[in-house]
This record gives sequence, structure tokens and C-alpha cells, in this order.
Amino acid sequence: MAHTILNTPERPNAVAFGAVSESESTQREQDAALVERIIDGDRAALEAVFNQYGGAIKSMALRVLRNETLAEDTVQDVFVDFWKAPQRFDATRGSLRTFLITIAHRRAVDVVRSEQARFNREEKVVEDVPPSIDDEVWSLSLSESVREALGKLNENERKAITLAYFGDMSYVEVAAELGEPEGTVKSRIRTGMRKMGRSLTALAQ
Repeated sequence: MAHTILNTPERPNAVAFGAVSESESTQREQDAALVERIIDGDRAALEAVFNQYGGAIKSMALRVLRNETLAEDTVQDVFVDFWKAPQRFDATRGSLRTFLITIAHRRAVDVVRSEQARFNREEKVVEDVPPSIDDEVWSLSLSESVREALGKLNENERKAITLAYFGDMSYVEVAAELGEPEGTVKSRIRTGMRKMGRSLTALAQ
């Protein structure tokens, strides 16, 4: 019969007291050794840390940024900063993986805020730019020309084109609206558009 091991004072439950596992302790020792080598300028040690945790950092950044390029840039920035100041890592406060991911998360959030601020500025610039006089005159003259060309069509053609192009309806929807066969509607629209094309060309000359 299997015996249950009780959490007696002589054999406390290590997990309950928040102690790290043996494998986690070994990993922390390895990470601490790598950081010491990085402090001494060992690029191979930095590459080893990148190979160990780069994938996890990128996955986190990608979840925040939703952009492959921005996520890769974030990972690169994190390791460049880590290379410049590896002594900021304190092994007594947590694992190297948590340290790097925390930095990456903060940087990714900053990127999101920066991108949103840039977008807002660009939107405001577009809104603040008034249309030029030339643009307004061209728009007015074009709309006047279209109305004039449209007015030269017969009633059936005008109705079909108005619904299709200005009412944003499909041929099927126009046919249902007018109670006409779809083929008839298509023919009226094609004929009307050809007439309008000739009228607009003549007006432009």
C-alpha cells in the first residue's frame, strides 16, 4: 500500500513555502553565470540568452503589438539595452526570463501608445487641412456636369443609374426596386452610362 507523506514539521512541503524547484534553481544559477559573462563583455553569452528566451519575448510582444515587425524590433531593443546594462538584472528579485519579458512588455506598451499618438496627430493634420480652391471648384464643376449629363437620359435610364451608382445598389437590388427584369436593368444602365460618357466628353471640350 502506498504511504501518504504528511507535511510534518520534520518534512515541510517545499512548494507550500514558495521554494523554487531544483530545476528552476539550476536554471537561475546558469542565468546568473551568463549575466556575469555578459557584464564582462562576452557576446556568446548574450547570444545564449537570446536563444534561450528570445522566442518567449517575441511571443509576448506580438500579443501586445499585433505586428511582426514591431515585435521583432522590440526584441532587438530589449537585448541591445540588456547588453548595455546587464548589471540591472538582480537574480534575488526573480528569474532572468521574467526580467527580460517585463522589460519587453513595458516597451511594447510604449510602442502601442506612441503609434496611437502618431495616428491621432496624423488624423488631426488631415482634418485641419482645408480643401484647396482648385479642388472645390473641380468637385463642383464635376458634380454639375454629372447632373447635367444625367438629366439628358430618359426616365428609365436615369432611375436605374441613380439607384445603382448613387444608391449603391447591385443590379439585382435595382431590378427588385423597379420591378423590372435584371437583364433589362443592366441594359438600361449600360446604355445610360454610354450616353453620359458622351455628354461629359462634350462638356469637357
